[in-house]
Amino acid sequence: MRLFPAIDLKEGKAVRLLQGRMEDATVYGEQPVEVARKFKEQGADSLHVVDLDGAFAGKPVNDAVILKLIQSSGLRVQVGGGIRTLERIEELLRLGVERVILGTVAVRTPELVEKAVQRFGEAVVIGIDAKDGLVAVQGWAEKTEIRALDLALRMKKVGVKHLVFTDISRDGMLQGPNIQSTVELARLSGLQVVASGGVSRLEDLRLLQEEAKRGVSLEGAIVGKALYTGAFSLAEALRVVGQRSEGK
Repeated sequence: MRLFPAIDLKEGKAVRLLQGRMEDATVYGEQPVEVARKFKEQGADSLHVVDLDGAFAGKPVNDAVILKLIQSSGLRVQVGGGIRTLERIEELLRLGVERVILGTVAVRTPELVEKAVQRFGEAVVIGIDAKDGLVAVQGWAEKTEIRALDLALRMKKVGVKHLVFTDISRDGMLQGPNIQSTVELARLSGLQVVASGGVSRLEDLRLLQEEAKRGVSLEGAIVGKALYTGAFSLAEALRVVGQRSEGK
């Protein structure tokens, strides 16, 4: 199982939000590049980056920082936040981003997702953010009547293979991820699912890893606030999921 330490970017700084609310942002790093370097030193090989400003503005805001993160850390970076055109996907991939995460467009313009998959293959990942099982869009500001599973199945039909699933009610709350919903989505959709939102203890990762070992298509987990608050170290988390770099 892959572990993705998370950096959320707001005004060029590394922050964490509470349940996706921009007004509830806590700054954890004035220099995101230094945060990424520390993750690398602890054994990370991947990084999950969200351009929060971009997610709310619907346009790129933190590209200079994203480029620095890629160049200085050497990590495999996946990026989400405000990605709504084929041109934008191409821009990010040219920067060196490994995968781009599409959220709002999966609901608003699914035909764009189909074109993106045809053009960029598995570099395209769908982000499904849900509350009470229903999808939220526009940086979580707007809740729809679309069920998370229904959207996942629609995306599978157009060729999507990877999915990041976030339970908004758990994000930043340190209450543990909604493992039941995540596992159910992976089982019923057959997509490779990355669990996101609320990982607060090593036991959460152990439970996800156990499900993955049973054959559930859980590709990995995103960990954010727990690392910043010291609930556990990234090195400990990597050991739990069996993803330790040599010499680490």
